[in-house]
Amino acid sequence: MTTVVIGGGIIGVTMAWYLAKDGHRVVVVERAAETGTEASFQNGALLAPGHSQAWASPHAPKTLIQSLFQDDPALRFRLRTEPEFWTWGLRFLRNCTSERYRANTLRVLRCMMYGLEQLRALREETGIRYDGNDKGILYLFRTEKTLAAGLSAWDLLRQNGLPLENVDRARCVEIEPALGPTREKIAGGLFGSWEGAGDALMFTRNLAKLCEWQGAQFRMNTTAKAILVEGDKATGVETDQGRIDADCVVLAAGLESPRLGRPIGLDLPVYPIKGYTATIDTKGRTGAPTVGIIEEDNLVAFARMGDRLRAGGKAEFAGFDRSYKPADFRGVMKVTRDLFPGGGDYDNPVYYACLRPVSPGGQPILGRAKYRNLFV
Repeated sequence: MTTVVIGGGIIGVTMAWYLAKDGHRVVVVERAAETGTEASFQNGALLAPGHSQAWASPHAPKTLIQSLFQDDPALRFRLRTEPEFWTWGLRFLRNCTSERYRANTLRVLRCMMYGLEQLRALREETGIRYDGNDKGILYLFRTEKTLAAGLSAWDLLRQNGLPLENVDRARCVEIEPALGPTREKIAGGLFGSWEGAGDALMFTRNLAKLCEWQGAQFRMNTTAKAILVEGDKATGVETDQGRIDADCVVLAAGLESPRLGRPIGLDLPVYPIKGYTATIDTKGRTGAPTVGIIEEDNLVAFARMGDRLRAGGKAEFAGFDRSYKPADFRGVMKVTRDLFPGGGDYDNPVYYACLRPVSPGGQPILGRAKYRNLFV
């Protein structure tokens, strides 16, 4: 059975691995020259079930309206002219009820916990390297007020099986000694000892090699133009290099998925939200954290990957604009220097911004899609 996977990011490559392992003849179609060049390239790098809360919540409309008139370092929301923005936005608002927030959050939590279990099983099976660690994630708050609010916001996750420890300032420093010099700047937090970090790009490219050893083919520099269908089934994929016949098609093209799905009647409501990261060299430094950290007051995340510290923050509604400039990272770098003054080479960070596909309810879109052999 030939299965064509459209998309060479972390999701497409992971699908290719399990399909090849199951005996499928797998062909991965990727428009770039290498795998993992977009949202998988330099993301936040944390494996954080503790951040399963859906963005669409009863408080979200007020937060978005306020951000129109404030220079919020964590969120840059501006009204857009694209029809896709308004369609997605209306669906987002419909998901902001208490009932839908709860349902969406619990779906994401289940996916996150299952995914983390499967990642560790895959690592145990293959020995794959991705600069990962299982030291946990510390959800950190600066003030007693934000700490109290944070503790209540995590109740839903804790009540549904996510193990989190309440930690005071002293315990925070015990968990992450790099916080010692700046301990007076924190109030406390929550610690998810089960959580971790890892380099998505390294994982994707190393897993692609394992896929090839299993017999999977990667057709790079090949753009999928259309999914071909007859009756109730997909028959192949038309690319700029010609047609590829298929017994099964997996659509894992991120933000390109709606474009490919629309002509065959698939409604895939995802919209880009831009995220910003800085990668900092920590060689020869002792002040960088080794535990994953999310500083909740400014929503800046820290992930240690070998001799690198990844700092990520800010969500921007920027349409399909992939551009960025050093000034966009001032907020992230300010928080990083403030918490970890001796953490790394702050004069030479590697900046990156990418567009992340987000659904209105926050949960991934998974499963069979209209045709009996087409999956998303």
